[in-house]
Amino acid sequence: MKVGTKLAKIKSTLDIPLKRATLCFLVKETQVLLAMKKRGFAQGKWNGVGGKMDDKDKNIEETAIRETNEEIQVNPTSLKQVAVLNFFHLGKTDNNQQVTVYLTSKWEGEPTESEEMAPRWFKINEIPYDEMWEDDRFWLPKVLSGETVEADFLFNKNQVLLEHEIQVTRPAVDIF
Repeated sequence: MKVGTKLAKIKSTLDIPLKRATLCFLVKETQVLLAMKKRGFAQGKWNGVGGKMDDKDKNIEETAIRETNEEIQVNPTSLKQVAVLNFFHLGKTDNNQQVTVYLTSKWEGEPTESEEMAPRWFKINEIPYDEMWEDDRFWLPKVLSGETVEADFLFNKNQVLLEHEIQVTRPAVDIF
């Protein structure tokens, strides 16, 4: 599934910036922390923790720290940006967003369940991609192997992935 005419057309007609959001993945040794979304958009899916930038955030990295604290009561002390993902949704343009993805191996606190997210550690080779967004299987293995990526994803109104384009912007290096 590569970039097609629908994705190219949507990208060429955008005249406003995408909403900004973040994802943060805690990693330790051969494990990654995912969290089950318990309510709202993406309910019932495993993902990293994160959310939308708000007016109080000075920058997108501050958003990642704030959201990680709110969702799992952890304060990342060092973040590494590993991806910029643009999501486009046919018929649901309110869901269009640019997500900056971070990995961290340094944090304060213990991941704790909140009203919104239930965190759980997974071995990197046992990530439950069938219970995640369809796009995750294309970019998440790359960033967990040390690559940095930029990508565009187009979903239909039923949240089914139609087209995607991924560019590796830095080859694999040590994650930390």
